[in-house]
Parts: sequence; C-alpha cells; structure tokens
Amino acid sequence: MIDNTWNNMKIILIVLLGLIALIMIYLGFRSDLLPPILTGVGFFIIATLFIIGVKK
Repeated sequence: MIDNTWNNMKIILIVLLGLIALIMIYLGFRSDLLPPILTGVGFFIIATLFIIGVKK
C-alpha cells in the first residue's frame, strides 16, 4: 500500500515538475530572460533524477 502511494506521488511530482519547467522555459523565451530558462532546465534535471532514481 505504501509503495503504491509513493509511486503515485512520484509520478504526480514528475509531471508537475515537467509542466512547471515547460512554463518557465516558455516565459523565459517569451520575455527574453535567462533566469526563468535556467530554472526550467533545472526543473527538468530534477525530474530526470527522480525518474532514474538516484541513490544517496
């Protein structure tokens, strides 16, 4: 039960990070600003690390 809940939360978190990343990159390009673009790329990196499951 706990593993299933964790997997569902992990999927939701990955999707939200991806959406926020796309929005930040879009807003950065639209306004010609570098910081939102870099933030969006950072969110993609974090989402990728969640997907591959980095261990400590």
